[in-house]
Amino acid sequence: MNSRNIVAAIAVTALAATFTACSDQSPAGNGGETSKEVKSVALMVQDISNPFFAVMQDSMKAQAEKDGFTLDVQDGQQDITKQNDQIDAFIQKGVDLIVINAVDSEGIKSAVDRALEAGITVVAVDVDAADSQAVVMTDNVKAGELSCTALAEKIGGKGNVVIVDGTQITSVQDRVKGCEDVLASKYPDIKIVGKQAGKNDVANGQTITTDLLTANPDLQGIFGINDPTARGAILALTEANRTDIWVTGVDGSPEAVEEMKKSGSWFWATPAQAPAEMVIKAYEVGKEIRTSGNVPTDRVTYMEPKTVTQEDVKAGTYTGW
Repeated sequence: MNSRNIVAAIAVTALAATFTACSDQSPAGNGGETSKEVKSVALMVQDISNPFFAVMQDSMKAQAEKDGFTLDVQDGQQDITKQNDQIDAFIQKGVDLIVINAVDSEGIKSAVDRALEAGITVVAVDVDAADSQAVVMTDNVKAGELSCTALAEKIGGKGNVVIVDGTQITSVQDRVKGCEDVLASKYPDIKIVGKQAGKNDVANGQTITTDLLTANPDLQGIFGINDPTARGAILALTEANRTDIWVTGVDGSPEAVEEMKKSGSWFWATPAQAPAEMVIKAYEVGKEIRTSGNVPTDRVTYMEPKTVTQEDVKAGTYTGW
């Protein structure tokens, strides 16, 4: 079975059953000591200016008040060196659990290993982090498939499209894969004529789209790897006075919803994620690992995205985060 087809709802009900296999990466770093409480949690995000991560922060603050643990939130500012330093600081503080949204999924590996050696439990959220004990994320291949299917259908199954790519993290790579695969397998009359990587934000989305428009004036569609990137693409289209190119993103963010409500908007669709639920699930998985001394048999918990279109937004059937 393809693991990315696991539905998050199943994972919730089966959580106790999945925590049955001991890991060689003991959360205690000392041979598997168990029954450890979670009194301090560190939440590390890529970029707190992205509303997606701001929602995660707010959700974890509420959980900290409910469960009585101390919470330290750190903004990685899309800088892998900064995240390495932040993990070292958490090691010095002796936090119990790190929930990490990595800037670079592979580049963070050595820092994760140091945290594990120090007896800290490490769980990745939204994107994978090499050697973390578990990860909770959206099925991002599916999200890419849904976004580009919506785009392909909107442009009539033919034409030229570009991909406004992002950073070297698993979620972005998976979305691009999902997009490319579905276009290649189901829409032979659609050609991807350009792809360029940015930093997953509005400003880079605008700059890259401007470059791609210059290089590819005959264009019918744009896939942005997240909503900020897609919103940047919309700004570039507006600046270029292009009113004939449809755009899709990924997230289901409030900002995307507001853009889609506008009369004449070219932002067509965005597969929605659930950042609040995702980060709490990551915390719960980490808490279970720490208290039991075991890691889940299925390391990855996937949450299913759902396509939201302009029609859904205008009909009021999507309520957002």
